[in-house]
Amino acid sequence: MGEYIHIIAPSGSGKTSLVHFLYGLKQDYHGQILYNNESLKKIDAEKLALLRQQHISIVFQDMRLFTEQTVLQNLEIKRLLHPFHPADRIIAMAKRLGIENKLEKLCSTCSYGEQQRIAIIRALLQPFDFLLLDEPFSHLDEANRIKAMELIEEEAKARNASIILADLKEISYFKAEKKLVM
Repeated sequence: MGEYIHIIAPSGSGKTSLVHFLYGLKQDYHGQILYNNESLKKIDAEKLALLRQQHISIVFQDMRLFTEQTVLQNLEIKRLLHPFHPADRIIAMAKRLGIENKLEKLCSTCSYGEQQRIAIIRALLQPFDFLLLDEPFSHLDEANRIKAMELIEEEAKARNASIILADLKEISYFKAEKKLVM
């Protein structure tokens, strides 16, 4: 089974930077990040795109949705890039997270909490060995946080994937094997 790692640190301490380093978005760090014994800094753009498509998924803190597309379009485009789940799984996940009635709405019309749940579902629709979560529940109430975490952990377990969750505070219902408190 993959490892679950929880990074807890205050604002401005570098959590988002670390997540971006691990995803290959930023390279202004010292040291090495290795995937399959290959330095992330030396992986070319095409290989990095494949790595992200097949092995690393992410929930960005700023969600990065296509706001002028519908919720369903945002989710379906991710699923079609490298299918892991059948199309009907989108509806099941949306229903589970309480946004099934938003599927035909533009993302721009959704609340931040709804957008965060969309971003979580989007990340779960692709294959991954590593799931990077950057403050994934900041706009959710406690009940929706728990539902989302349960879904995330089920999907990670089904893939035998690791989760790296960075947040401002400890999330008691995240079953992390390792915690790094800064």
